[in-house]
Amino acid sequence: MYAEWPEMVADAIEIRHDLHRRPEIAWAEFDTVRTVRQLLTDWRISQRPCAGTGLIAQFAPDADGRHIALRADLDAMPIVEDTDLGYASQRPGLMHACGHDGHTATLLVVARWMAAHEAELPGPVTLLFQPAEEGGHGAREMIDDGALAGVDVVFGWHNWPGLPVGRAICPDGPVMAANGTFEVRLTGRGGHASQPEATRDPVLAAAAAVVALQQVVARRLAPHTAAVVAVTWIAADSAPTVTPDVAALGGSVRVGSTADRDRVFELIADVAHGIAAAHGVEATVEVTARYGTTVNHPSAAADYRRTLAGRLGEDWARHDGFAPVMASEDFSYYLQQIPGAFALIGAGTDAAPLHNAQYDFNDDLIDPVARLMVDLAGAPAPD
Repeated sequence: MYAEWPEMVADAIEIRHDLHRRPEIAWAEFDTVRTVRQLLTDWRISQRPCAGTGLIAQFAPDADGRHIALRADLDAMPIVEDTDLGYASQRPGLMHACGHDGHTATLLVVARWMAAHEAELPGPVTLLFQPAEEGGHGAREMIDDGALAGVDVVFGWHNWPGLPVGRAICPDGPVMAANGTFEVRLTGRGGHASQPEATRDPVLAAAAAVVALQQVVARRLAPHTAAVVAVTWIAADSAPTVTPDVAALGGSVRVGSTADRDRVFELIADVAHGIAAAHGVEATVEVTARYGTTVNHPSAAADYRRTLAGRLGEDWARHDGFAPVMASEDFSYYLQQIPGAFALIGAGTDAAPLHNAQYDFNDDLIDPVARLMVDLAGAPAPD
């Protein structure tokens, strides 16, 4: 089990590449969690299943100090990888396009180090290997299965392409946005394209709705409100000479607070019904709230920032109004239950963006971020 820190990091990089070859989507992380389970078993680490395809590792349960939890996510995405990596996905249509393979490998370094230094921990430590972050509400299911039992504070992180290596974001308050989806269905009356007067055209109404919905943020919300309304699809099955009965469109909402998300949902419905009335069609609107705002607790965020400064240097902080970013995280569920904090850690300005077919996790993050997690847990620092 025992190894020096550089060997642990080198092994973690190989583990990361292996996980990258075998991506699995939310709630299907069977091989991934089996790999994690076997490694923890080899390192003689106490563990238990959690939330089906998740797993919890525990250290120093009887120690007197603060009980800290650290989290990594396991799942990949339904994206066709477009890289020439020697460890590219071997599963067609699936890809680790968000770096969860790297998050998992990093937490495995932490686990291995904790196992070698468990007697020196000041308080209990729980490592959360969580499934289904990508839209599957895995954190909620982990909580329901007791993942936070006895935990005093929880910390997490995400690699962030576009942010320079050595920089990070960890504010008090919101760090990542609330999100949701919407779908608008417009029903008119179809007919021959040569007789527009005999139809009530839902395609024209849909086109108008797309334009009008882009104005919700610009003209219906205060200028300082962090919000995105993105129409990401439109459908109107028909033929070249046929006006269809129905057209539909939908997309994504990203807002800096849960309350603002509710307001945006109301405005989407107002716009859709108004456009429908103007075009003589009927509208039905369905909105779905997904993840809440990821809101850092000030005391935990302060602890995190001190640790970031100690590991990344005094110039670590990104101070340009970057937060909250408009992406969303189900780490928000943990922070709704107990104190904690989440950080975005730079993966490089030349890196492909998250959820992109050419993305790859930056292996150079494993060493410094694992050291950060070790520091947060109060374990002895690696040399």
